[in-house]
Amino acid sequence: MFVVYRYGSIYQMMIGNPDGLSVNVFAVQEHDGLTLIDTAIPPASGAILQEVNQIGLPVIRIILTHGHHDHTGGLDLMKEAFPEAIVCISRRESRIVQGDLSLEDGEEDMPVQGIYPERMRTPFDLLLEDGDRIGSLLVIAVPGHTPGSIALLDERTRTLIAGDAFQSIGGLAVAGQFRPAIPMHAKGTWSNAASLTSARTIRTLAPSLLCVGHGPSLADPGDAMDQAIAEAGGSQI
Repeated sequence: MFVVYRYGSIYQMMIGNPDGLSVNVFAVQEHDGLTLIDTAIPPASGAILQEVNQIGLPVIRIILTHGHHDHTGGLDLMKEAFPEAIVCISRRESRIVQGDLSLEDGEEDMPVQGIYPERMRTPFDLLLEDGDRIGSLLVIAVPGHTPGSIALLDERTRTLIAGDAFQSIGGLAVAGQFRPAIPMHAKGTWSNAASLTSARTIRTLAPSLLCVGHGPSLADPGDAMDQAIAEAGGSQI
């Protein structure tokens, strides 16, 4: 199933069951085109391209929130469709996607989890750091689900595209916090401690809309974020 939700300049493309397992791709409308955030898996590429064509603007940037295959699997097909698009990922995550799972100084000594694509033809044009700006989007480092995860804040509307720092299937949850409806999200998380710190960082931004990699978006998400953070802080996962 493929469902599209629009929130002003943000298009949420949900692949899967709106009431169950799903993964989201987001398109952010800018004055010069679209920024595509994540690419889902290859079977979804046709539907994503059809929606982008209906919007009627070219994809000028592709930003990956992290390297797991359900967020990057369609990258090669998207790049083929939009060869001029600039492909972006965090500097930290770029090493992992290229097969280097070694940890950096100061990172929790836990193995990197989750499924990464075995082969990715598309090179990265721009490696992002915390605080960078890409169009209307502010890059925020949110390590936890993976060491190099990022979130993106649309500074025009305070919409936060959180990647997998949170997920909302079966109730809003911090990465690493178990939800029976989507157990692999917790199992695929690298560091619960880092996830909790990143969730608290995101909360201080007071987003007006929280968009996540899995599940529905939440308007005025402050109370739900507070509850998820409190539950994650008191749980042993």
